[in-house]
Amino acid sequence: MGQFLIMPPRYGTHFLFESFSKAGKRVPNGKLAEAINKSFESFDAFKEQFTKAASTLFGAGWAWLAKSEDGSLQITQESNAGNPLKKGLKPLLTCDVWEHAYYIDYRNRRPDYIKSFWK
Repeated sequence: MGQFLIMPPRYGTHFLFESFSKAGKRVPNGKLAEAINKSFESFDAFKEQFTKAASTLFGAGWAWLAKSEDGSLQITQESNAGNPLKKGLKPLLTCDVWEHAYYIDYRNRRPDYIKSFWK
């Protein structure tokens, strides 16, 4: 039981921080852009759905973009220590919506934090 409580949040946090890049792009290109367009029709539509998933998750957790075995993309909401690996999905992007991720800068204004996630 202790492994479940420690490893999944550690995985999500590690995954999140490994995704950071000073040279990062705000809009994907190549195969990722193609997959997003195929699954969500456009990057803007994806961004809106991902933002909604992160904003409406009750309590602590994560919003994830994940790839299924057939190559399609899906957005998942994972409460607490959940992650898409439990469902056989490959994580591609995450937004940490545990309160510790945003409280110092945004207090209880999660939507403002998520808006800044895209900048």
